[in-house]
Amino acid sequence: MNLPDIQAVKQFLLQLQDTICQQLSRVDGAAFEEECWQREGGGGGRSRVLRGGKIFEQAGVNFSHVHGDAMPASATAHRPELAGRSFEAIGVSLVVHPLNPYIPTSHANVRFFIAEKPGCDPVWWFGGGFDLTPFYGFAEDAIHWHKTARDLCQPFGDQVFPRFKKWCDDYFFIKHRNEQRGIGGLFFDDLNTPDFDYCFNFMQAVGNGYLAAYLPIVERRKNLPWGERERDFQLYRRGRYVEFNLVWDRGTLFGLQTGGRTESILMSMPPLVRWEYNYRPEEGSPEAALYRDFLPVKDWI
Repeated sequence: MNLPDIQAVKQFLLQLQDTICQQLSRVDGAAFEEECWQREGGGGGRSRVLRGGKIFEQAGVNFSHVHGDAMPASATAHRPELAGRSFEAIGVSLVVHPLNPYIPTSHANVRFFIAEKPGCDPVWWFGGGFDLTPFYGFAEDAIHWHKTARDLCQPFGDQVFPRFKKWCDDYFFIKHRNEQRGIGGLFFDDLNTPDFDYCFNFMQAVGNGYLAAYLPIVERRKNLPWGERERDFQLYRRGRYVEFNLVWDRGTLFGLQTGGRTESILMSMPPLVRWEYNYRPEEGSPEAALYRDFLPVKDWI
């Protein structure tokens, strides 16, 4: 098995952050603000946030590379064999919250972990994926999103897309609401076979595939007119995003438990959100169509 090349992973992720920020800025016309930070326990990162744009109300694209002497509880609960090992974690994570309710929110991340202990082989893996959270669904957008995900998976084997699509559907499920967060996409974790090169190539394909999946949807929907009704529903549904990230998301827990930069970890939160007690969409309304036609898990292609 070829050995992990952490520097190659780091260089790809830094370039990926640059590319995604450049392309989102091109679409919006607004620039990202950048903050570099250091973690007291080791490592640091480069956080970039676009706020108040014409297209994107808020977009955050973060790079981090942290290390420490012991894995946090969120990681050892998932992988108990990692207890007592030092670790390195490196990744890019992004969330885009558009202004227009007809443009979906999107999320993506790609990451690499390695945990080491003297006298033992390193334990390493890749993880990541991307998922889409529409407020008003369009079948052609959902088909494009999943087709892009399927096509990038195809060179890696026929079963890769079905497996990682299901993993995404299972992961981005809000248990206390008994509903999906959105329409899914790809999610994978603990990827370390058959070897480093295969896994690294797949991670790169996922990272590079995000813009191809998302930007055509943005272009199709960015000029659709919207009003107070659509905005109210968007802000209500953003509440589900907050609930998932704060209650169920392992990445959020990992960042907080490893002493990461709180502002960077919570940049995934939407800038505005609302809750409404016991809300029920009007039967037959466009809002009801989201629950009926888009949130239930289905094969879009």
